[in-house]
Amino acid sequence: MDIKRFIEDWLAASNAYDTDSYLDKYHKTAELDDPSVGRIFKGHSGIKEYFEDYFIEYKTQTKLIRLEIIHDNAAHIEVEFTGKFPEGRIGGVFDFTFKDDKIASVKAYLQ
Repeated sequence: MDIKRFIEDWLAASNAYDTDSYLDKYHKTAELDDPSVGRIFKGHSGIKEYFEDYFIEYKTQTKLIRLEIIHDNAAHIEVEFTGKFPEGRIGGVFDFTFKDDKIASVKAYLQ
């Protein structure tokens, strides 16, 4: 799996608000943990809710700042979010694990 390409495609789907392509990047049993909203989102239905509520609703655009490939099934990225939220611009971090060429789990942090 080409993790760099995968992350670029994931960000492109996110920035285009392409829900189907975004969800296709996630394993069906994936979990997304975002302590800033106080929830763990499970499976495609949970991750879809997260994407719609925090990315589409706020017109969030995500810019890759740094990518660190930790292992052939793990990566860490630093990003910058812009959108229609109070801060207007804020940093973030995602820690990914991959399974079957899809996201198995991701933990998201705001900075």
